[in-house]
Amino acid sequence: MAGIAGLSLLPAINTFANDSNNYKRQTAAKLKLRFAIASDLHYGQEGTDSALNAANIVKWLNEDHTKNHLDLIIINGDLVNNRPDLLPEVKTKYFDKLPVPYYTIPGNHDFADGPIWKSVFGYEDKFTVEHGDIGFIFANTANTKGGYVCPDNTFIKASLESFKDKKIVFVVLHIAPVQWMKSEATIFLDCPDTVALLHDYPNVKAVFHGHDHNLDGVRYTGRLPHFFDSHIGGSWGTDYKGYRIVEVGDDNSIYTYQVNASQNPVLNANKL
Repeated sequence: MAGIAGLSLLPAINTFANDSNNYKRQTAAKLKLRFAIASDLHYGQEGTDSALNAANIVKWLNEDHTKNHLDLIIINGDLVNNRPDLLPEVKTKYFDKLPVPYYTIPGNHDFADGPIWKSVFGYEDKFTVEHGDIGFIFANTANTKGGYVCPDNTFIKASLESFKDKKIVFVVLHIAPVQWMKSEATIFLDCPDTVALLHDYPNVKAVFHGHDHNLDGVRYTGRLPHFFDSHIGGSWGTDYKGYRIVEVGDDNSIYTYQVNASQNPVLNANKL
């Protein structure tokens, strides 16, 4: 974690909830913000029990809020699976039952742009949220046909400027804007201007991504951590379904961990 002052991360493998899903980190620190971020529900995907998956994430987050308190929740893309007509159903039947304010952003399987998103959620596909001296920047990384597109850097630049006096800024992009390995050319975006822009502002402390259901840890571009959070639905990915928790202390320290909400990991399996 060199170069990331005030940010710590437990390995995802060691941060599973216990059998009753009431994991609570023991800390004496006073928190000014605690939020959950989940992604990739893929509601409506054939061959999956997407109704159960949707009900589960609402149940898990309600339980987490009851036991540990949440200030807000983020659903980072791919709410539905190539069915934008199902977005209103997901919102009203499931996400509106979340216990605290929640914010969503399109993924490549939502087939949505600003007008579509606003018609369902009341805001565009790029927007900002403020929580005291913490700012959130959300931007779309896909088009209405499921194609990958770099986020709107003009919007991100303007948002970063408006937040330049914030202590902490978090950026939420469904698809990562960098390909860490050559083999990821068809998985992530290649948006060097976006990455450079994020690095220009030292108060940008972390970027959050979904999209790759197999990832639940952290990668870096220079000093900047990019966090992933597994998946809450869909037909592939980590053996468990879960979400990420982020806690910000009064001293602006940041602590994040991954929760295995479904309690069904298969770890260190080998076939000989």
